[in-house]
Amino acid sequence: MSDIFVSGHKNPDLDSVSAAWCYARLKNMIDLENNYIPIRLGHMNATTISQFNKINVTPPVFIKDIKARVHQIMKREYWSLRPTDPVYSLIRFLKKNHTSVVPLIENDIYHGLLSLDEITLYFLKENSRSRPKYHFTPLNFSKVINGKVLQGNVNIEFDAYIMTGAMEFEVFCHRLNDLLPDLPMLVVGNRKRHLLYAVENQFPAIIITGLMPDEEVLVDLSHYKGLVYRSDEDTAETIRLLRMSLSVAELVSTDPPRVYVDDLFDDAKTVLVNSDYRGLPVFENDSFVGFVTRRCFLERPKAKVIMVDHNELKQSVEGLDEADIVEIIDHHRLDAEKTKRAIFIASEPVGSTCTIVYHQYLRWSAKIDKETAYLLLSGIVSDTVMLKSPTTTQVDRIAAQKLAIIAEVLDFEQFCEDLFSVASVLTQENEKSIIESDFKKYVESNIAFGIGQVEVNNLAQVDEVRDRYISQLEKTKFSYGLDWTMLLITDVRKENSILLCSTFLRNEKELIYPLINKQTYSLEKVLSRKKQLLPEIIRVIEEFY
Repeated sequence: MSDIFVSGHKNPDLDSVSAAWCYARLKNMIDLENNYIPIRLGHMNATTISQFNKINVTPPVFIKDIKARVHQIMKREYWSLRPTDPVYSLIRFLKKNHTSVVPLIENDIYHGLLSLDEITLYFLKENSRSRPKYHFTPLNFSKVINGKVLQGNVNIEFDAYIMTGAMEFEVFCHRLNDLLPDLPMLVVGNRKRHLLYAVENQFPAIIITGLMPDEEVLVDLSHYKGLVYRSDEDTAETIRLLRMSLSVAELVSTDPPRVYVDDLFDDAKTVLVNSDYRGLPVFENDSFVGFVTRRCFLERPKAKVIMVDHNELKQSVEGLDEADIVEIIDHHRLDAEKTKRAIFIASEPVGSTCTIVYHQYLRWSAKIDKETAYLLLSGIVSDTVMLKSPTTTQVDRIAAQKLAIIAEVLDFEQFCEDLFSVASVLTQENEKSIIESDFKKYVESNIAFGIGQVEVNNLAQVDEVRDRYISQLEKTKFSYGLDWTMLLITDVRKENSILLCSTFLRNEKELIYPLINKQTYSLEKVLSRKKQLLPEIIRVIEEFY
C-alpha cells in the first residue's frame, strides 16, 4: 500500500483545505489499495479553522515539503552483534547474510557500525612490521576454538602478544627476552619445559594444543593463576582462530558520522559519498533506529501527489519537482508541469474546487456524509463569496443547494453570514500574516507580482492600518523577489473592495480604479481576485511593460 498526498496550494484558503480533505476521503473509499493523506501547505485562516471546529473534524496535517528523506530508505530491520562477540562471528555473519554493515547493539545501546572494511583493516594491521598486541576476551575462546577451559577465570580480559612454543627451549627463552617486561600468551603443545616456564612466570594464559583425549598435562597447574585452555585444533589453526576471538568492539576505531531520520536524501548521500564508510548509523533524536548503506541511495524514493485547487509547480508543495503527480483537481487556468505518464485531470470552469470534488463523488456514486457535505459547501460559499462572485456558475449554485440538504443547513443565508462573520479584523491581526495567508504569485511579461486577499466585515478599518500594510507590502515584495505586491481587502456583505499596493512604476496612473489615497484604490463591486482584479493587473503590465 502506497501513501498518496492530497495537497492544496500554498497559503491555503478554505476551498483548498476542504477540497483536499474531502477528495482524500473519497479516494480512500474507492481505492483500498492505497492510503490517501490530505495535507496543507501553511497555516489556516480563522474561517477555515472555525469551519473544521464546528463539525469536530481534524483538518489536513501541515507538511513543509515532500522531499526524499532518510527514513524512506533506511534499514529498520536488521541483525546485530554485541560488542563482546568475536570477530569470527562477524565474518560468518557478513558471509551468511550478504550485508555490507552490521550494527553493534547491547541492551538497546548503540556501540558502532562495522563492515568488511574494518575486518580488512584489522588483518592489514596484523601484517604490518610491528608485532601486534591483542586485547583478549577469554569468554570468546570456546565460541571460536574447539576445546575447553581447563582452569582459570574466563571473565578476566587481558592484553598480550601471542607466542608459540614450537622452537627449542633455549631459543624460546631468547625470543621471550625480546618481549619483556610484557608476558605473552603461550600457544604450545604438551611440552614440559615450555609449560613449566609459563607457569612459574605466570603468563596471562596458556593454550595447550595437540593433547590426546586421555592425555594429561605434563606440569602441575595448581599454583598457576592464569587461564588454561585446551584446544582441539593444531597450533597453527589455534593461532589463526585466536586472532578472530577478539571482541568486535576492538575493530571500532572511529564512529561513522551520524544521519537522522528526517535528513534530506541528498544531504545524507553527500555525507556517505564523502566518507570512507560503507554505511552510516541513523538516529531519531538520541536513539539508534537503523542504518543506510551506499546501496540505499541507488534509487531516490518519490512521493505521490494529487494537486488540488492548483496545478502550477510554484504554488505547490516543496519537492514536487522530484515527486510523481498522479492527479490534478482544479478550477484555475492550466499551467501544469509535464508528467511522465498520462494522469487523471478534473478541470472545470467553476467557482470552487469543492464543486469539482462534489462531482467526483457523483461520478463514483459515493455516499456523501454530513461532515463531507458541510466542508464542501463551506469551500464553495467561501470561494464564490456567498455565490456572489463573478466566478460563480450555475453549476456551483446547484452543488451548493444539494450539499446544503445533505449537511442539514436549514438557513443558507445564515450559514453564509456565520461563515464570513469570522472575517479578519485588520487592526488586531499581524499584517504579514494577513498579506501572506492567501497570497498568490504570478509572472506576466517578465514582471513578477503577488496578490493577497482578505475578507473583512467592513472597510472602515482600512484607513487606520493602511500605512502599516503598505509598508509590509514593500517588505513582502523584497522577501519574495517580486516587482509588485498587492492586498485586496474585501467586504463580502457590501460587495466592495479596497486595493493596497506596493510601489510600482506607473501603476497609479494606469489602473482603471479610483485612487483614493497614496497606493490605495477603491474597487466597487469587485470580489474576485482571479476574475476581476487579475485581468486588470495583467492589462496594465502587457500594455505598458
